[in-house]
Amino acid sequence: MLARRTSAPPSSLRPMPPPAPTSNPDAEPAYAVPLRVDRGAAPVYRIINVGHEPLDGLTFSLIGSGVMQTGSPRRLDVGGTLDVIIRGEDLARRSVLVVRWFRPSGDEYLWRVSF
Repeated sequence: MLARRTSAPPSSLRPMPPPAPTSNPDAEPAYAVPLRVDRGAAPVYRIINVGHEPLDGLTFSLIGSGVMQTGSPRRLDVGGTLDVIIRGEDLARRSVLVVRWFRPSGDEYLWRVSF
């Protein structure tokens, strides 16, 4: 017996409706990551605060097979730098650095850095 063809595709094949408008006049603009990484002197990676406010409680965590010394949370003023030494083979494929900080408002942020 042959299946009967219908004019409407099954619900799993129907196109998704367009997303709802996101222009909310009360919404805050996106928060740009205020940090840059200078990779020019690896295994020393220089973290630079290029933002417009100091960052508190700055910490680094390494996920993967690389090795990094840990330290206590730090403050990073505007234009300030911190050097992080990370060693390991094939860091680009095997490790990820996670940077955590708090804005002056107390909001917490995490940033994933690939090598």
